Amino acid sequence: MRVLVTGAGGFLGRYLVERLLARGDRVRALCRRDHPALAQLGVEVVRGDLADRRTTIDACRDVDVVFHTAGLAGIWGPWKRYYRTNTLGTQHVVEGCRARAVGRLVLTSSPSVTFDGQPQEGIDERAPYPRRWLCHYAHSKALAEQHVLAANGRNGLATCALRPHLIWGPRDPHLRPRLVERARGGHLCRVGDGTNLIDTIYVENAAAAHLLAADALADRPVVGGRAYFISQGEPVNCWEWINRLLDLSGLPPVSRSISLAAARRWGALAEWSYQLLGIRREPPMTRFLAAQLGTSHYFDIRRAEEDLGYRPTVSTEEGLQRTAAAADESRSPDG
Repeated sequence: MRVLVTGAGGFLGRYLVERLLARGDRVRALCRRDHPALAQLGVEVVRGDLADRRTTIDACRDVDVVFHTAGLAGIWGPWKRYYRTNTLGTQHVVEGCRARAVGRLVLTSSPSVTFDGQPQEGIDERAPYPRRWLCHYAHSKALAEQHVLAANGRNGLATCALRPHLIWGPRDPHLRPRLVERARGGHLCRVGDGTNLIDTIYVENAAAAHLLAADALADRPVVGGRAYFISQGEPVNCWEWINRLLDLSGLPPVSRSISLAAARRWGALAEWSYQLLGIRREPPMTRFLAAQLGTSHYFDIRRAEEDLGYRPTVSTEEGLQRTAAAADESRSPDG
């Protein structure tokens, strides 16, 4: 295939690019900055911002499939930043697909588009979008997802959205480093009673799911216009899993704790005070973060299994071993 990957220099995007190249596809990348490592792999790198309509539309020329993995993640910051990248940028991607006669579009969405702060235990894609939003990221991604799914079937474009939850693995620049930073700074404490279960997904499984989705869009009409939860297929205890990740960095397990109710109050107070004082940095706690850390959220992935043929090929334990090996290599004198 001829493929465009937005956010190809990111965590998931890089793994996806490597898989595409390995199977012989020609890849173009749309990135906000230069990525010499991608160019060395033979990727055509186009530098540009998703909010730049013309650049984004032009990047879609002469490709069969667009994988839209780029996005602004986070739990704090002004609405306009999230809307500009996640919502407006996605609208430009869809416009580019239509203008350049792209046949298939796979969006990297998020399970947070259905999250209202309450536990989610084994829910499937029938779960509605919430009426209230606890962070701008989830809201902006929900608007993006709805726009992509609504575009299915128009101008010959087939679309779908994948909702991977907590992507992790070697080269992770987000999740594990963030946990390590908080732990080393003494800012990480267990929220709730420590029994909540969560879904995660190893990065190579997430990349494989995107390829399956693109291929399925070509010959399975049922896939078009649908969203899919994807995960390891087996929820884990949130805090046991976090402690495993901390252990990979030689850190002790989380020892402090706070009740979920107290964390919610702390988050609400922190949000209010930071907004009042105009503090731009992220608060130590927010209502969204409290709910993510203290409630269960795991998903039924049968739709992805049935429609896409998705199965996690790398187990959680094997993924942890691979992540540990990569961490050891990076710490070695020759790494």
